[in-house]
Amino acid sequence: MSQMVFDEGLASRLDRMYRGRDMVRRRELARDALGAAPGEWIIDVGCGPGFYVAELLEQVGPGGRVVGIDASPAMLAVATRRCAGNGNAGFLTADVASLPVPDARFDAALCVQVLEYVPDVAAVLAGMHRVLRPGGRLVVWDVDWSTVSWQSGDPARMERVLRTWDEHLAHPSLPQTLAAQLRSAGFENVRAAGHAFAAIEASPETFGGSLIPLIEDFVAGRNGISADDARAWAAEQRQLGADGDFFFGCIQFCFTATRAR
Repeated sequence: MSQMVFDEGLASRLDRMYRGRDMVRRRELARDALGAAPGEWIIDVGCGPGFYVAELLEQVGPGGRVVGIDASPAMLAVATRRCAGNGNAGFLTADVASLPVPDARFDAALCVQVLEYVPDVAAVLAGMHRVLRPGGRLVVWDVDWSTVSWQSGDPARMERVLRTWDEHLAHPSLPQTLAAQLRSAGFENVRAAGHAFAAIEASPETFGGSLIPLIEDFVAGRNGISADDARAWAAEQRQLGADGDFFFGCIQFCFTATRAR
């Protein structure tokens, strides 16, 4: 598995990417599903650059607390800066499969586009189940990358690029099995909602448009895709955008569940 390395460069890139229109919409949908209330304690598992932590702090207020967990020191450095001055924010460097927090401490847990990268999904779900109080709420959000529909004048090249891009994930189609895994971990009231993210412009404000430079960098040199091939793929997408012919679509899934009382 040749996954991406979440170093300072990628942390900075994702910090910019997550400001885009589609990412703002995704955070709104995930926060609505979580339903944070004043005074609650919330854990963000795989918090990345800290956007959710900062926004949830406003919802829980001074009587609540939001804790972000991430294995990447570079990501946590960005998150810590984002939440500077908030005494009720906490960050811990840890593998998401071994959460260093007490049992039954949190009212709600959030995990957005993290589990698709994790080899042992069951361990992470078990950990989130452990740290939630009885009746505590869980929101897990991941992409089913098999749902991607992407316009190209060279379908064979597009297929190779997307197949290679899948290699940065442990589970490219995790949502297809996630409901069963949540139930196996002891969660109940498992629900799923699919949200379409479609774009007809190659703008970095859109989810599809923001992926172009990430994919170009990742696939170059893999599976027989040269740097020139990758550049040509990305150039075609930008030209389609300039010509008004760009199209990208995928479905992202929001799962909700609760720990039994």
